[in-house]
Amino acid sequence: MTTNRVDPPLPEAMPRWRTVLGIFKLRIGVLIMLTALAGLAISPAPAPAIWQIVVMALAVLVASASSGAFNQLIEADGDRAMARTRTRAFASGALRPGAHWLGLIVGLLALAVAAMWIALNGVAALYLFLGAFTYAVIYTMALKRRTWLNIVFGGLAGSFAVLTGAAAADPMLGALPMLLAAVLFLWTPPHFWSLAIANCDEYAGAGIPMLPVVVGTARAARIVHANTLALVAVSLVPVAYGAGPAYLIATLAGGGWFLFRTASLARAPTRRTAIAAFFASMVQLAMLIAGVALDALLR
Repeated sequence: MTTNRVDPPLPEAMPRWRTVLGIFKLRIGVLIMLTALAGLAISPAPAPAIWQIVVMALAVLVASASSGAFNQLIEADGDRAMARTRTRAFASGALRPGAHWLGLIVGLLALAVAAMWIALNGVAALYLFLGAFTYAVIYTMALKRRTWLNIVFGGLAGSFAVLTGAAAADPMLGALPMLLAAVLFLWTPPHFWSLAIANCDEYAGAGIPMLPVVVGTARAARIVHANTLALVAVSLVPVAYGAGPAYLIATLAGGGWFLFRTASLARAPTRRTAIAAFFASMVQLAMLIAGVALDALLR
């Protein structure tokens, strides 16, 4: 018996160095790094030296890259079943999985954690490790194919990034970093579920129980909107604990835009409204981080 298999051409057409870089999900890594810097900026404690901030940022980026590569390594078969992910390097066969990749991934995480510990402190290093562990092991291995709650717990990875940045300034976390971590925790589900609604058929075909696959797109859209309402409400709480005017303005503008888009999604759960809500979530997070950074500069 023979089969005709046509691999997607994109990964093989790319230079090998770009193919290798692609497994590390660097765009997500940069976002995680920015949330860690936001955690540092919102902490009322004095900031560490510039070189320590650089080490922290790079350590977060490397740790996120290692967990992203682990996700692609473990999920190669599942990625192959979805049009959105089948061109990834391990899924397409552009790179062959193997123990050497696992060794590289673990080594990168160990290097990042060690650098954080040496340059800053053990608490920040612990939060860094927990963020990568949550995404790689708890989300990818334990929950992704078992329950629609997968991304709820997976969202802790972003929260740990905030705590990592805050602990770099002061291991004794105050109210503001904890509240910002809670905001990141609440942000992840409506962000990802919006994308899952847009790609519901693909997740169903791949056997991944994302929320819209389990409860249907209409109910999932209503849950996304309700979750976004809770997110926006909680994102305003830091103002009562000392977050500045730039944070307040950014939170109101970004949160209002996200709510507008999720309300449209709840009324008409289509791929178009779901993608619009997904991008609105990115706008909201970008504005929130910018507000935190601006307040820190004006302090």
